[in-house]
Amino acid sequence: MIKSSLPPILHSDIGIDNIELRLLVTADLEYFNGHFPEQAVLPGVTQLDWAVRLGCQHFGYSEAVANLEVLKFQQLILPGQEITLSISNNAAKGKLTFAYSDGENRYASGRIAFDSTPVNSKSATNISDEASQC
Repeated sequence: MIKSSLPPILHSDIGIDNIELRLLVTADLEYFNGHFPEQAVLPGVTQLDWAVRLGCQHFGYSEAVANLEVLKFQQLILPGQEITLSISNNAAKGKLTFAYSDGENRYASGRIAFDSTPVNSKSATNISDEASQC
């Protein structure tokens, strides 16, 4: 995986098996440079990296991804947008399901299978604290 810097987290709702993070996709993110000259677009690999890293931080997985399943990119994420990243954990199968959305607009979704089961989970305050440090 690439190591993207994480976006600012504006708000988080944390459940036992799911998290919902409101993210600000600032226009100054380095991932917009050259992707693409006529209209900056957040790369899919960056979206995937954010879902893996934020999901692993909260649910306690190592970042060793075994497989990506049903990965879909439906709409472009542009500079300056606020989006919601929802991540659900299926610990029994060692999988996270993620979706980027804003209201009725769906941007991307998929399922991430890991090599191992989670080792521990983190609290809501930790995920925001760690994201601001990256």
